[in-house]
Amino acid sequence: MADTPLRALVADDEEPALAELVYLLGQDARIGEIRTASNGPDALKILQATDLDVVFCDIKMPGLDGIDLARVLSKFASRPQIVFVTAYDEHAVAAFDLEATDYVMKPVRPERLAEAVRRVVTQGAPTALQSPDETEDEVIPVELAGVTRFVQRSTVRYVEAQGDYARLHTGQNSHLVRVPLSTLEERWRDAGFTRIHRSTLVALQHVDEMRVDGGRCAVRVGDDWLPVSRRHTRELRDLLVRSTSLRA
Repeated sequence: MADTPLRALVADDEEPALAELVYLLGQDARIGEIRTASNGPDALKILQATDLDVVFCDIKMPGLDGIDLARVLSKFASRPQIVFVTAYDEHAVAAFDLEATDYVMKPVRPERLAEAVRRVVTQGAPTALQSPDETEDEVIPVELAGVTRFVQRSTVRYVEAQGDYARLHTGQNSHLVRVPLSTLEERWRDAGFTRIHRSTLVALQHVDEMRVDGGRCAVRVGDDWLPVSRRHTRELRDLLVRSTSLRA
């Protein structure tokens, strides 16, 4: 738990939803001051004048919707964390692009909101005090047949570039997300992902075998063999050796 209660802003243009969210957050000891706004422009004015830790924000609001508000906040020198609270699941991918801490669907369940607060507290903790085992496992919203599902980063074995998109491969499925491979490479480097090819990232923990044949290198991840470019072969070998020694 954070030593200091979180300072929060709740933004929603529907009064009943706003009141319910304020009530539920008020029951959480990790939440301190709660400010409210009934539209995007008012929320922005408060955030420009007040230093807050987290914004619990609806998406469809008049004047400035939640996604646009988050885009403005991304330009702040010190931006609050964003938790989207919405009845619409089609914006989950955009929320991921904007590095939202969580995406909570309405009607809001108290235990789900408590989990969102936990993620805010964990993500806001000083990284210098976190060991690798304590690093939050990122949750990625993906769309499949019109339904938004949530994939844990730890289940992703490798990632392939597909234009401005990336395809996440887990043990059972693959999911297309609107995020460039270069963004995931930077964001997930500390979580054990490394580039092995101009179009491929791999999770070191999921590499089962490395093979060099005729000067060509490849790694086996589950049932898939992935080519490794010459420029990445030596670095990958060193990383795998270090990764294996740490797990031994």
